Formats: sequence, C-alpha cells, structure tokens
Amino acid sequence: MKLTICGGRLIDPAQNIDELIDIHLADGRVLALGQAPAGFNPERTIHAEGLVVTPGFIDIGAHLREPGPSYKGNLRSETKAALSGGYTTICCRPDTSPCIDSSAVAQQILDKAEVLSQAKVMPLGAMTQGLKGTHLSNMAGLQHTGCVAVTNMRQPVESTLVLRRCLEYASTFDLRVVFYPEDHWLKADGCANEGALASRLGLGGIPASAEAIGLARVLHLIETTGVKAHFGMLSTARAVEMIADAQTRGLPVTADVDMAHLIYTEAEINGYNSMFYVEPPLRTEADRDALRQGVKEGVLSVITSAHLPHEEAAKMAPFAASEPGMATLETTLSQGLTLVEDGLFTLPQLVERLTSGPAQALGLTAGSLATGQPADLCLFDPQAQWQVSHDTLFTAGENSPLMDQTVSGQVKYAIVDGKVAFERQ
Repeated sequence: MKLTICGGRLIDPAQNIDELIDIHLADGRVLALGQAPAGFNPERTIHAEGLVVTPGFIDIGAHLREPGPSYKGNLRSETKAALSGGYTTICCRPDTSPCIDSSAVAQQILDKAEVLSQAKVMPLGAMTQGLKGTHLSNMAGLQHTGCVAVTNMRQPVESTLVLRRCLEYASTFDLRVVFYPEDHWLKADGCANEGALASRLGLGGIPASAEAIGLARVLHLIETTGVKAHFGMLSTARAVEMIADAQTRGLPVTADVDMAHLIYTEAEINGYNSMFYVEPPLRTEADRDALRQGVKEGVLSVITSAHLPHEEAAKMAPFAASEPGMATLETTLSQGLTLVEDGLFTLPQLVERLTSGPAQALGLTAGSLATGQPADLCLFDPQAQWQVSHDTLFTAGENSPLMDQTVSGQVKYAIVDGKVAFERQ
C-alpha cells in the first residue's frame, strides 16, 4: 500500500528530527521524508495537522495473557489495546500458561499474532525450563523461533552456578537476557515498600536492598560472561546509581522503568487501595525522583507500560491477597505527557524512551522512520481529552487506576508495516 502522511509534527529521536514534514510509505517501508519521490501516487493520504507523528511505540514485558486464562485477556484484546495506546511492537513476557520455554509455545503465539495482524508480537523466552530456575531452557531454539531475549521474570535462580551457565549459554548465541532484579528471600511474602507506611498498615515490607542485592549479583556475572543484559522495572534510587556505574565501566547493560513508578509513590496504597499493588512495590518520593532523573539522563533508556491485565475480582480481595499489576497499555502515553507538561522531560525525550530506546536495548530493527525502515508509526493528538472507561478501553483488564478519570493525549492512528492497523473513530 502507498500512503502519505502530511502536515504532522514528526518526532524521530533516532534521526534527531522534530519538525513539520510529510512522510511517504510504500511496500511496508518508509519511502521518503519531505517531498514525495517522482511518480509517487499514494492510495491514501492522512492529513495529520495538529498530530504528533512518531515511530510506533515498543514495549518490553507486557503480559498478553495468551496462552492462559482468557477471562484476563487474550492476544486479540491486548494487541488491539496496544495499537490503541500507540504500540506497534510488544515484546511479551513468558510467564504464560504454559510458559514460553519451548519453540512450540513461542511459535503458537507468533502464528496467532500473524493471523490477527494487529500489533507485532516478539516473545521473551523463558531462561529456564518452566521458569523454575533449575534447568536451562533451549535458548538457541527459542531464539531461532523468534524470541528476542530470554528472562526468568521474578522467579529465582537459586544456584549462582546455574545462573552463570545461563548467561554463558546466552552469550554464546549473542542472545540478550532481561532481568527483573530482586532477592527472592529478602522479598519473602512482602507486598509493599518496607518502611513506616507498610508498618502502620500491617503489610509485609520489601526492602529497597532486595533490588540492590539482586542487581549486584547479576552485574558481577555480566562482568564475567560479557552477556548483553537489560534490567526491567527498576524501582529504587540505588538501582539507578548501580546501573549508571555499570554503564560507566563499559558493561553491556541497559535498563527501564515502568510508567507507574514515574508517576506514583507508596503513598497511593494508603487505605489499602489494591489498584496500586504492583511488583516491584511503589517506593518513596526520593526513589521516584531518582528514577525520573535516570530517565532524563538516559541511564534508564526505556519506559515500559508493565501492562498486566486482570479481571475485576482479582483486585477485590484484601490488599496482600489481591493480584499485583495494572492495565496500562492505553494510558502510558497520557501519563507520560503529564510528565512533559510538568517539565520533567521534553516530548522528544519521552518519544525516545518509547521508541528507539527499547529498540536499541533489544537490538531490534525498529524505532526509527529512516528511509528503508519498517513503516511502523504512531499518530497522536497531545491535546485530545478522553475519559478512561470500559467503553473507551480495548483491554480485557479492569484494573486501571485511571478508570473514570479524564486524561489528555490520545492515539488517532497506528500503522504497522505501512498499513493502517488502528484508526480511532
């Protein structure tokens, strides 16, 4: 399909572009920026005056709920939600049921996503069999099938020797490993940030040191094995310092923070509001400020959604007995724009953390609209106001903390491989 997008403000941090310029697409790729090539006749023209045009957003670690319990969501509902939020590529987490520890499960997801033709899906494979932390999975097979990285999520690998063998194996195949650092034994049965608030509420606390110790253990092994690593969903100031130090020393590491930890603090759980029960827990204001600064400076080069949809009942139990997570794919952009409005980041910085940042972290051919690149785009209206509700969300998840609130910033089009995959009516 031949498509022209005219009159929009193109922000492409990978090319250092922020200007009003036309974009011409053909055969699923970017054909030209600016003036159309001679003889180019688009089949459709999108007039994007007042819209911001960016590379399609890329998310690392969203849960798409398939295979698994369909009442929490499925590939159809969650990839549609992704497009509604501007995401054209989702690197989905492996803790499905069954988990993505075999080529057969990975291929099942890829085949279903291809049939749906919505957002692109690139699985993260399980680093160990069943995510149990004892035996290595067939990482080479997972990579060959299409997994862009491997991870053990928050499941512990008790033996440091087994963990080292995992990293050596991954390094041999130049396969990235994604870590969600946490000392399993320090976390114990905690569900909130360790401190005065958790104590007053009678909730089990998770100390910031649990993240720091988990991070330190892995950083030492990265230094030994040379594996390329990405650290996901960091939550503490100390973790930002440790990542910055590792990057200064030349270790091949990148890191991200989810939007919730840039917006909220532990104060939100006052009153036992289970909508704010997340893993890792929301931390102190000082931690949030350090995370924001880490994003601004590029130490944290990626912002993720941490999308984890649940049915309403999952959040109805007492705080510690409820299920952690938020449905966020469709509201991450709006929340990011509030940080821009508050002067914490520039709009190009926000776009970079949603596009070229995650692409570079996982070595993907995406995140840029340079000539010849895949034509994956997001077009959003930063001024459009809309109410978050069951009627406006496509996710099956009913656990958005923004439910029934009015927010600014709405995606109008999502384009995948040069085709309009989502158009808001």
